[in-house]
Amino acid sequence: MWKLKDEAHGNDKATNAKMIKESLEALDGKIEGLMKIEVGIDFLGEGNFDVVLYSELSKKEALDTYQNHPLHQALLPFIREAVSDRKAVDYEA
Repeated sequence: MWKLKDEAHGNDKATNAKMIKESLEALDGKIEGLMKIEVGIDFLGEGNFDVVLYSELSKKEALDTYQNHPLHQALLPFIREAVSDRKAVDYEA
């Protein structure tokens, strides 16, 4: 989950949230082991986090493949600049 800065990259929070959603969901089908990727944008505000990423990987080791894949790495500078806080949980079902 990410809390976004009010402004980054010359865009407001809503624009950056949409851009993050579109860029991450564009990874679908392009990284081995990434079975599902979904990005949600909060619609309430009120202190909530702004964007959440949910992904399913074929196995635990696929997380490393995903995180280090050049397509994923290319998105990180934009996301990091737009984010003010991050929380994550990686788990096996």
